[in-house]
Amino acid sequence: MKNFGITRLALWVTAAFFFASCEKVIDIDLNSAAKKYVIEGVVSDKAGQSKVLLSTTKNFSDDNSFASVSGATITVTDNIGNITTFAETAPGIYTAPALVGAVGKTYSLSVTTNGNTFTAVSTMPQKVMVDTVFVSDELLFGDVTKLVNYAYQDPLGKGNNLRFVEYINGLQVKNIFLRDDDYTDGNYVQSKLWYMPDNNDDKYKIKQGNKIDIDIFCISQDVYKYWFSLDQSATGASQSASPANPVTNIKGGALGYFSAQTYQTKSFIVP
Repeated sequence: MKNFGITRLALWVTAAFFFASCEKVIDIDLNSAAKKYVIEGVVSDKAGQSKVLLSTTKNFSDDNSFASVSGATITVTDNIGNITTFAETAPGIYTAPALVGAVGKTYSLSVTTNGNTFTAVSTMPQKVMVDTVFVSDELLFGDVTKLVNYAYQDPLGKGNNLRFVEYINGLQVKNIFLRDDDYTDGNYVQSKLWYMPDNNDDKYKIKQGNKIDIDIFCISQDVYKYWFSLDQSATGASQSASPANPVTNIKGGALGYFSAQTYQTKSFIVP
């Protein structure tokens, strides 16, 4: 998938050319990979948020626009047999405004396009409510940086996984923020959304008077693995020799994920 691990790949290519300058010219083909379908599917417990984005991967040198796929047949079936058909409301964007998921229910996704069928299954986990969010000043590498803090009571029983999406004045912070309960099962959790803002991009720095919005999703274990592996590949933390596609719960050869997830949001103005 384009952009995943690009920084590390760019460094590898730079190094290759550096050493090649002492020996011989090496041509690196960055456009040889076959295109694959990408599915980003969500069933939410909030009305209007259940949707599927269908696209294809792009070559390394292509632009960053959404490579939409139209004309697909997309359905979601719950574990008691109710079938919901998603309508294409924009190129590659399929929605089902009336579909509201429920905790504990299992949902089966089917995507058929150009003779290919992809399937996935996801069970909506219990909803873990975050009760506190605020900003604190942290000293990071000699600079004082404001970071969002959050706190919640983790229910007994492992498997509670949270994903956070942070917005500063409506602008999404691109970092992937995740939390599991492997070491905090049943505890009161207090943590931060750690990231290093770009010193040259002031709009990603939290400042007094900023409006902060935090979307919080409770996700299943397999969807947590997708986001975790995506983050590891994108940041180069996986120790792999080359970037790899994230783990997917979609069967049939497509990339992406299908998530039955709960939703909550927290908003505040930085004092």
